[in-house]
Formats: sequence, structure tokens, C-alpha cells
Amino acid sequence: MNYNFPEWAIHGATPQPFDEPAPLIDNGTGRPSPERYFDPAFAKQEWEKVFVRSWLLACPVSDVSEPGDFYRFDIGPESFIIVRGDDGDVHAHYNVCPHRGSQLVLGDFGALDQFTCPFHSWKFGLDGQIASVTDRETFDPKVLCHDLNLTSVRCEVAAGLVFIAMSEDVPPLREYLGPVLAHLELYEIDKMYVIQHRQSEWAANWKGGVDAFAEIYHLHAVHPQTQCLMSDRTQIDLYPNGHSRQFVPFATPSPRFGDQQSINPGIAMMLRDAGIDPDSFAGSAQDARTAIQQAKRERSAKYHLGYEKFSDSQLSDSVPFSVFPNAQIGCHPEAVFLHRFIPHAKDPNRFTYDTCILYRHVDAPGYSAPAWMGLDPSVDLSGATRPAIERTGLGEPPHLGEVLDQDSELLPFVQMGASSRGFRGPIWSEQEARLRHIHAEIDRKMAE
Repeated sequence: MNYNFPEWAIHGATPQPFDEPAPLIDNGTGRPSPERYFDPAFAKQEWEKVFVRSWLLACPVSDVSEPGDFYRFDIGPESFIIVRGDDGDVHAHYNVCPHRGSQLVLGDFGALDQFTCPFHSWKFGLDGQIASVTDRETFDPKVLCHDLNLTSVRCEVAAGLVFIAMSEDVPPLREYLGPVLAHLELYEIDKMYVIQHRQSEWAANWKGGVDAFAEIYHLHAVHPQTQCLMSDRTQIDLYPNGHSRQFVPFATPSPRFGDQQSINPGIAMMLRDAGIDPDSFAGSAQDARTAIQQAKRERSAKYHLGYEKFSDSQLSDSVPFSVFPNAQIGCHPEAVFLHRFIPHAKDPNRFTYDTCILYRHVDAPGYSAPAWMGLDPSVDLSGATRPAIERTGLGEPPHLGEVLDQDSELLPFVQMGASSRGFRGPIWSEQEARLRHIHAEIDRKMAE
């Protein structure tokens, strides 16, 4: 059975290039063993074979827009400094001093003209080259013949995002991303900036987080409040190297939802976003999605927003992309919701959920990030100030909004079940094709 309904076929729209389904990738019907979710030995090999040998999404390019701007990217047992150099290029270095191993950068982000070790004040240029050794005369000159520079890693920018790779075996980034790159470039993330950034500790394996975010099969059970405003009959596209995308039609009720006609509060919110008064809207819930698409095209034409490059579905829906191994990018013309699932350095039963919203303000009436993203009215949309990272620890309520908080409450129970003798590994439906695709790529890399 193929559950992959082309988005345009579901809703009767004319197919557009962005919406065209990808060629089928057959990942079989196997059932992987559950050890991948909890076994420390698997996690150790997974770090070396999956994370070390993949491109990792480190930060949006807006975080390193000017020479000296840096962002500290922590993942697993490693910490990296992402920095815009004096040469205008973005560089990445292990966040470690070659002298005695102290981390150099302790803050999350900022701006520096050079890096100074907090332990013995050795100094390094933005390009990682040694600039100054404290009390150089006290070292045997033969000792200082060792490499004193920072250890750098591969760093490339694509679609407004900075990626790093620890291995030379990884293909160039554009080749690695494949067709996904052209899709992401449409959203001009390079012109967006962070307006909200949160991190929370979850009691689950990082793949449990990826699994939950890469399917909407669970919405009816875990998030029933979403059924009035989004369909769970979707198009799923799989791409090489473990990447994928999914169309999530908004402003249309799920087929599971009883009332298919009334303008419920969720759809009314989305109508207002598009500049339509829900109280005077003459159509039904079945008409709302098309009306939103038309209203956004009219707004674009009036204020020169450039929406002609987007398909109808891009204007009304969410299009989340999975970027292997551990990132999901929810794309909308007005804002991008970036999710990363960061493996814990030692415990496979824990991960850090890192999420930020990227936005570029446009001076047009009614233009803003989608209301369903739940931004507080006090959030600065101007981009003048990069907000601090808000952190919550393990066991603390993450305060991520109703839907994400529900996920954070459920995943620890999924994790506990995954380690039970009674669990023999996941069984995936075609609604979970993205999960099978990601795990198939993990298995391929683990077998190398």
C-alpha cells in the first residue's frame, strides 16, 4: 500500500513544480532491533558512524553575520565555535585550546576580535591560527614546534544555514542535501533571524524525538486539538541521504474530525493571519484553505512579497523537511521553525530538544509569523536583538506550547517501553515512511 497522496491530488489544485512527488525510494518493510534507542554500545558506534560522518546543522547564518560574530554549537561529546572570519568566510573550530584542552568559548553567542583561552590566556585569530602564547620564553622552542593552532572542521553555508562536518569522507554539502537544497532556498532563510530560541532536556533517545516530529500519525491521539485545523492525509517525499519532507495541509479539518463545515476557532485564527475576517467569511471549513491561498497572493501582489515563486500549498500549509541525521525544518513563507534533536554526550536515554523560530519582518499590513507558532506579543520581531537561549532542565515543564509540551510528557514513556523485553522493534506504516527512511540511512551508515 502507498499512503503517499500527492498534496495537489487531495485538494484538487493544479500541480506545481514544488509539489511534485519525489521518485519512490523503497526502504523495505523490515523491523529494526530496539537496542538503537537505549544501548550505550549502539550510541557510541552511532556517534562515530552517523554524526561524525554527516553534515550537522550548526546555526542559522544570521548568528554569524559580521566578522567576529560567533555561535557555540554543542552536540554529543563535542563543542564547536562557528565564527565569521575577517576574510568574510564562516569557519568552524573545535571549542578546545590546544595547550591544555580548556574550552575557549563559554557563552552561547556574541562577537570577538580573537579567542582568548580562559585558563592561560593563549590567543587565537578568528581563523584558528595561534596569535599569542603567554610567556612564550618559558617554553622550550622545540615544544613550540608542535601545531599550536585550533583544530578546524569543514564548514559550509547553504540556504541560510551553517553546517559542519567532522569527517573528510562526507560529500560536499550541496551534493549531500540534493533536491532538498533547492526547496529550502525558496524560503530565503539567509534573510531571516532568530526571534525565539529554546532548549529543553527530554528523557528519551534523540531518535525518539526525530520519530515523533517526522510523522503526524500520532496527532489524533496525542494532540486531538489539532484535528479541527489540519489534515493528516498528506504527501510524503523521500530523498537520498536520509532526507525527506511532508506536506501538512492547514486550515482544513482532518478526515477524522466530525464537523467538516463550521469555521472553528483554529481555522478562524488562520483566516485572520491571511487578512480575512472569519466572522464575515461566507465559506465553510472546506473553503478556508483555498481562500487563504488567494488572500496571500493578493497581499503579495499589493506589497510585492514575491509569493509568485511559491505553490499554493506553500502559502497555506506547513512543509517540514527532515535533514539527516537530526534536524527538522518547518518551512513557511513568513517564518521557519527549526528543530534539532541533540544526542546526550553519555546517556542514550536523554537528548536536548533545541528549537528556534526564524523570521524576517516585512513592512506590510497583517504580515507576521503564523499565529499558531505561539509567539508571545512581547517578542521582538525587528531582529535588532538576538534573544538569549531559554533553557529548562530534565523534569522541568519546557513551556514550549501545548502541543510540544504534550510530546515532552509522552516521549519518556515511549523511551521506557523501548527498553522493555516485550518490545521487539518498531513497526512502521506508510504514514511513518519518513521514520523508516531515516532509520534505513542510520543502518546503512552503521554497516559501513
